[in-house]
Amino acid sequence: MPLKSPSKELKPQAVSDLAKNPAQSASSARAGELTQLGTMGKAFTILEILCSQPEPLTMSEIVARTGLTKPTAHRIATMLAEMGFIERDNLKRGYIEGPRLIKLSLDILTAAAPRNMRHAILNSVSEEIGETCNFGVLSGSEVTYVDRVEAKWPLGLRFEAGTQVPAHCTATGKLLLGLLPEREGRQTLASMPLTRHTNRTIIDLEKLRAAIKQSAEAQMGIDDQEFIDGVVCVAVPVIADNGQVAGGLAVSAPEARVTMNQLRQFVPHMRRAAVQLGKTYRFKEDG
Repeated sequence: MPLKSPSKELKPQAVSDLAKNPAQSASSARAGELTQLGTMGKAFTILEILCSQPEPLTMSEIVARTGLTKPTAHRIATMLAEMGFIERDNLKRGYIEGPRLIKLSLDILTAAAPRNMRHAILNSVSEEIGETCNFGVLSGSEVTYVDRVEAKWPLGLRFEAGTQVPAHCTATGKLLLGLLPEREGRQTLASMPLTRHTNRTIIDLEKLRAAIKQSAEAQMGIDDQEFIDGVVCVAVPVIADNGQVAGGLAVSAPEARVTMNQLRQFVPHMRRAAVQLGKTYRFKEDG
């Protein structure tokens, strides 16, 4: 008689038990996932579940909700308590948020307030102009979109915050390159790849230097279908109160809907918004 391989199928009784207790099934699945996490992942799991409950959680409830074994849950809870991230409530009914976790939460909210304000400014520009608005910073030879508000049009660009685009053929990129200290700008430009993206992309170094210088003098960058065919863009600098360049505010649109000349007419509105953005930045002085 041939040997049978061990069956991975659940016996009827086991299936019935899981159907009767879906919470246990979910807990078991979560426990399997947690085996792939280190101590930090398990600690965050406890914190996440603890913060989602209005009442203190006992150790038994933490074990049931996280899927951790009791020794592991107890060890990590003890560590979190020693660090001040959780603590026992006054009546000793279970664990609640500790003072250090509460302070961390308040710090996050405080730090997020300017970012929320910046997004609101971008959103107001996008709604006023009716086109996509973004805020970007220079990262070497690329521009990183820190925040972005897409226009509510079926025909539009779809880039997420965090997306990086080449600096040499974008409005924000050329503008910020021109606002770098002379030596840093020269070194950055000399080291970046001048890849052609459309037939309008400037890949001649001397012509690009001239375009970058013009952007700096005008305090306005333009991208006339240099990065994407059929897309135009203008950018203005965002300057903090101490004079430091924080990034660039840009508006882009399909050329079929808005011409470059029409886009330029929005620049005064963009500059006013850039001033508001600049006031949300507080840079520490060197030294």
